[in-house]
Amino acid sequence: MMNRFTYSVLMGLLFLSIDLFAQSRTISGTVKDGTGAALPGVTIKIKGGTKGTTTDIDGKYSIGANNNDILQFSAVGVVAQEIPVGNNSTIDITLKNDEKSLNEVVVVGSRATQRSIVDSPLPIDILSSNELKTTGQPTFDKALQYRVPSFNTVNTPVNDATTLLDPYEIRNMGPSRTLILVNGKRKNLSSLLYVQFSPGRGETGVDLSAIPQEAIKRVEILRDGASAQYGSDAIAGVMNVILKDKYEYTSLNINSGVTSKGDGGMYSLALNSGANFAKGGSINYTVNLSQSNSAVRSGKVDLATELATFGGSPAQDALITNYLKDYPTAGNINGTGATTAAKFLINGTVPLGNNNELYANAAMVTKRVLSFANYRTPYWRQDRGLLHSVTDNGGKNYLTKETLAFPEDDVNIYKGYIGYVPTFEGNLLDYNATVGAKGEHGGWKHDASLTVGGNTQDYTVDNTVNRTLGTSSPTRFKPGGYGFSHIVGNIDISKQVSEKLGIALGMEARSEAYTIVAGDEKSYEGEGANSFPGINKENAGTNKRFNIGGYLDLSYDLTKDFLINGTIRSEKYSDFGNATVWKLSSRYKLADDKIILRGSASTGFRAPTLHQIYAQSTQAAFVGGTIQLSGLFNNRSTQARLLGIPALKPEKSTNFTIGVAINPTKNFSITLDYFNIGVKDRIVYSSSISSADANSTLGKILSQAGVRTVQFFINGIQTKTSGLDYVISYRNIALGSGKLGINLAGNVMLQNKIVGTPQEPAAIKAAGSSILNTQIKSLLTESRPKYKAILGFDYQLNKWFFNLTNTLFGPTAFQDLDNGGSDMENIKAEFKPAVVTDLSIGYSFNNKVSMTLNANNLFNVLPKWDLVALNSKGESVLKDAQAKSLLRGFLGFSGRYDILGYNGSQFSQLGTVFNANITIKF
Repeated sequence: MMNRFTYSVLMGLLFLSIDLFAQSRTISGTVKDGTGAALPGVTIKIKGGTKGTTTDIDGKYSIGANNNDILQFSAVGVVAQEIPVGNNSTIDITLKNDEKSLNEVVVVGSRATQRSIVDSPLPIDILSSNELKTTGQPTFDKALQYRVPSFNTVNTPVNDATTLLDPYEIRNMGPSRTLILVNGKRKNLSSLLYVQFSPGRGETGVDLSAIPQEAIKRVEILRDGASAQYGSDAIAGVMNVILKDKYEYTSLNINSGVTSKGDGGMYSLALNSGANFAKGGSINYTVNLSQSNSAVRSGKVDLATELATFGGSPAQDALITNYLKDYPTAGNINGTGATTAAKFLINGTVPLGNNNELYANAAMVTKRVLSFANYRTPYWRQDRGLLHSVTDNGGKNYLTKETLAFPEDDVNIYKGYIGYVPTFEGNLLDYNATVGAKGEHGGWKHDASLTVGGNTQDYTVDNTVNRTLGTSSPTRFKPGGYGFSHIVGNIDISKQVSEKLGIALGMEARSEAYTIVAGDEKSYEGEGANSFPGINKENAGTNKRFNIGGYLDLSYDLTKDFLINGTIRSEKYSDFGNATVWKLSSRYKLADDKIILRGSASTGFRAPTLHQIYAQSTQAAFVGGTIQLSGLFNNRSTQARLLGIPALKPEKSTNFTIGVAINPTKNFSITLDYFNIGVKDRIVYSSSISSADANSTLGKILSQAGVRTVQFFINGIQTKTSGLDYVISYRNIALGSGKLGINLAGNVMLQNKIVGTPQEPAAIKAAGSSILNTQIKSLLTESRPKYKAILGFDYQLNKWFFNLTNTLFGPTAFQDLDNGGSDMENIKAEFKPAVVTDLSIGYSFNNKVSMTLNANNLFNVLPKWDLVALNSKGESVLKDAQAKSLLRGFLGFSGRYDILGYNGSQFSQLGTVFNANITIKF
């Protein structure tokens, strides 16, 4: 007979074996959405435990569980559910859609505690990856143009280095006043300094087009000044790009497109994949390869304007007339450049125990572009016989001895000569990487990270000459390039001290370096390579700086409805001193959270970029029919000291925001926010300054530098910008067997003006010049839309998806004195309001294959502009039909750029663009 001990042991082993057997039982099933389609990537966990799994591409899963366990099903965009296991071995479940869940918690807004959209005291936009995709735009920045009303970007008509990346703006504040984050960490700036007369002139920004759209989970845009929370550059707001993390499925995206004119072909192939491992670990990666061909939109040259620009003698006039009969566009290739790009991005996390994780992400893009300068006609520029053969064009000769630019040349070497077009080739490398660890102990959350990033660009100009070198000139030049890099260290600590009080504090240290790379000597000798002079070795070098800053953030719920949030930040820079800023914000909820009142007040700052402090170069600019060499002198140069130009200091800003959000039902919401941004000591890139007196201080400096005009940066002005942002959204409207969503979002600029008059340096004033002429003022205050509105309709019907979006671009204006002369003091070129319509149609063949067809600018709407008189002097010019025609011709380079003028409009000149996307999941 068994003794009691043996019996106890045997019974214990029996119960243990039963328990182990129960634990090892496998539960399987399928998860679907409300339409019956399989849901991949749904997380299934054992409640109260660490065990978990995710559904595959077919929505299937399997997990070990026992009878007493409860399975938790959750995913972004659906309502989470809990199901007891019981005696079931198969559990199939349908998860209801919850479109608001995507917008529940945001990272930007408060450093203390992440809050929902309803709880946030600040206006925040959330864009899902699908919303970006349905724009049909090839790059991230262009997708934002048609989804965010206050965001504006456009291809510039004259490209050069801007072919590599286009300038953009939020709230008309320039690219350098919006801070770009990737997974909450600062993204590196581009090395390119915009110098052309387009919005963003004199500034630099992040290369948004470098971020592959297929890697984006969502985008959070904080529409409020946030320097106190995030540091320099956040005067207009913060954009945080959240990357895909958990692996749901592998997708292959195949894209192709073309304009309605049959050019500008676009092709891309993108793969997004990854894996889940350990207990909550994941890796997600994206590879995107793309090619965009050039699209040409050159206009027919107006003979009268061309004669006024280049003519003057009977022989020259005859040459121009005869040439344009044979070549009505004068050979110009105006449009978009060709771009080849390869983008790589990886994002991952590794759990370290129950409450800690190691995370990392890295990205790299390499890009090569090809664009064209203005075509050099025989009567404008000649090649000394270097760029053509006498057998070209059947040996026809347009030039005569009287029309030679170089009288010593033999006219016979120009047989077959019809001119030449210099090409611009740019190579870009942009990279960023972050590694960090975060966790929670005793209620304290901590996050420590190190981020590196950089952007390098080098240029080549081909099919051109350096006229100073005569017949010994090369025809291909390496004019140099630029580089920018940073290293950023962050420590962020936060705790929800009580139900009402949240606290956060942290520090950031950042090292930056800006490099100017000299070109080959022949690219800058004399007048330099025609179309793009090289960088002189005297201007080359690397400059660095370091800054460290810290912040304290407190968030307190006075009641469950009344929140106040305060932040203070102090920064110390190695090159100009300290900056201390603050922010206060509040939110009050009424009517059971259906009405939210919110507002904020803050101070901010923006440190001058290293580009603005140290950039120095010579540029070739088209002015009144001639190419003039203009020198950019930095504020630490001898020339700047002689002119009395002071060193740059930080911009200082004040921001006020007040708004209301109304949510009468879970599917209907309205937000309206007023903003007011004042910037003191705003950094501007001056107008082109010249002197008619060669013996003046300014004249001597220009003569010594070998340039006709000079430009520089200065803390020259104070600006006031105010406006309204609104969003009206109505989702899940039953329409037939499908669901309709309507969204109206808009931005209205109420004020965008320069306050006061900047102080002119004595040497410049004595020469009768100005650092801030009418052209610069017009660019800053009128060149972006006065209003913009986006009305979108989304309709889902079984396997079909339809999106119709109408984007209203308000008017813009510009007073181009460089090309229009003094008449433009009294006249402005005004682009008319226009509506651009985009249509997207998607169809899911099954849960693995879907297709989307897009027609962007469906009705082929092109920018339209006219001349508007500002006073009686302007009216007298415009009443003269011939004078008006000539002036319009001057502004569009004799009609070569008649669609956009010489400086761009509020939207693209390409017209209708068709593209198709096939997505394969596996």
